[in-house]
Amino acid sequence: MLKEFSTVGVFMIVAFLFGIIVLATAWIVRPKRPSPEKLATYECGLETSGPTWIRFKISYFMYALVFLVFDVETVFLYPWAVKFRVLEWFAFVEMIIFIGILVIGLWYAWKEGALEWK
Repeated sequence: MLKEFSTVGVFMIVAFLFGIIVLATAWIVRPKRPSPEKLATYECGLETSGPTWIRFKISYFMYALVFLVFDVETVFLYPWAVKFRVLEWFAFVEMIIFIGILVIGLWYAWKEGALEWK
């Protein structure tokens, strides 16, 4: 049994050593002349004014999640559209059910106010 997993063990050791070697090489080769300009916080070239650690409203994240759900929908629609003629009515009914579930999800998100930009 140990012989079966020896390849995996060797691969893990090589991967670990490769990571250590890459990090050590980057540490040795990097320039080590820090200046105030290099140590400054990068904020699009401008210094920040006011507190930078603030809480974001959850509505921004909800808006992004709803967008992501409907963006992923296109991933499922494209292969279906390519093979539509081969799959015939069964695939058509399945896609109508899938789009119906998405419409119900859109209605629910709309009802809960996830699409309102306040």
